[in-house]
Amino acid sequence: MFIFIFQTIWLFIDDLAGKGLDIAIIGKFIFYLMPNLTEKVLPLTVLLSSILTFGTFAENYEFAAMKASGISLQRAMLSLIVFVVFLGGVTFVFANSIIPASEQKIYNLRRNIAKVKPAVAIAEGVFSDFEGTGEGTNIKVDRKFGENDRFLENVIIHKKNKSNINTTVIKAKTGELLSSEDSDILQLILRDGHYYEEVKSKGPNKKNDAKHPFAKASFETNTINIDLSDFNNVDLEEERNISTDKMKNISRLSKDIDSLRKDNIRIVRSFSKNITNRMGAFIPIQKKDTLVKPGDKVAPPIDSTQVAKILAAKKTHKDSFPNVANLFSPWQKNQLITSAKNSTKQIISSISGKKDDLDRRYKIYNLHILSLHKKYALGLSCVILFFVGAPLGAIIRKGGLGLPMVIAIVLFLTYYFIGVFAGNYAKEGNIHPILGAWLSTLIMLPLSIYLTRRATADRGLSNFGNIVDFFKNIFKRKTEESTS
Repeated sequence: MFIFIFQTIWLFIDDLAGKGLDIAIIGKFIFYLMPNLTEKVLPLTVLLSSILTFGTFAENYEFAAMKASGISLQRAMLSLIVFVVFLGGVTFVFANSIIPASEQKIYNLRRNIAKVKPAVAIAEGVFSDFEGTGEGTNIKVDRKFGENDRFLENVIIHKKNKSNINTTVIKAKTGELLSSEDSDILQLILRDGHYYEEVKSKGPNKKNDAKHPFAKASFETNTINIDLSDFNNVDLEEERNISTDKMKNISRLSKDIDSLRKDNIRIVRSFSKNITNRMGAFIPIQKKDTLVKPGDKVAPPIDSTQVAKILAAKKTHKDSFPNVANLFSPWQKNQLITSAKNSTKQIISSISGKKDDLDRRYKIYNLHILSLHKKYALGLSCVILFFVGAPLGAIIRKGGLGLPMVIAIVLFLTYYFIGVFAGNYAKEGNIHPILGAWLSTLIMLPLSIYLTRRATADRGLSNFGNIVDFFKNIFKRKTEESTS
């Protein structure tokens, strides 16, 4: 845990350093992040401790003494097997209750940093960007001081219009930031300043006008309200869009998965029906007219069998069907082709736009399934990695922090990177999310069975002597054939 905490601090050093955050806020962030690190720490801890323990036993001939006393390897492992199974159950409960709560705490901490310490997003001596007071705003202060750095000195604010052009400048000698934890509005109070705004000319020669009129005003106090949801630029996460699936337990995930699946199916069906109707892709089956009286002469309705016959005849006698466009005059033909092209472009544009939305929706759906099964996989991975580490330690017969540490790190990195790649593929829908959550654990399962069987039979990993003899015999045979 100590190692992974330092790795986390190193990853987020740009977000934590230089922001004016005190030790209490950084400590809260690390404390809330520790349960989330359990997914990485606990499997490695079980694997390393089992290799070290059983490697030390084998190195000191403890297993030889046990076997001489009639105690098998399974019996020697029994108490630890019971403990590890219990640990897997506790890990599952921990992943289902504590980790979602810690993720919620991290999210709330990130949101409330600007409320508790609003000056954190304003650096001294440089322009800081935020979107709280219009289309775009830059603010620069020479110095921050006072409680939570809420007092500002020599404030310069540049406001931009919709074209991202700086049209307004506000300068003030002092400023103050007022905020409340119960409100999403931050008040920036400026004192003893000036207001400059460029005035756009509306005359016909405004582009060639050499004069640039502007409005100027002085103020003693000017209050600017800022929306904190846009003002907060403090990212304690790599991604701005925090995935809420990590904040939910199994019960909530199961309900949301079912709701997301139904919503996605409904949206896809509705969009498919809309596109089909716009394209006129299918001939609708004519319904029976209930107002027609018996004996009236009406055209027989087109049913599905007649539609199939028409399409079959068109395929068979496609050369006999005249070109429909040739039935129109040239100018009407051009209009027809242009209209068809425009309709096709509009449909393709609609499909492209909807594709991005559907990809996002299905990614959220896959993330929920992935998070649900990762909670089960984490508990089982502790048990499986124990059955990898304990037999491996008995086979290599080496204790201490040398070779066992290297082997444990290599096995864990293999397990971890398989899980990371599988999770990324599952998020994008390249593989099923259930497989993405269980793949690394399923790969370690046959390895645990293989190592346990070889350790029980008191055999090594492999007989390298037989491999060497095999290659010696091959080269010897080739040498005899070349000489003969």
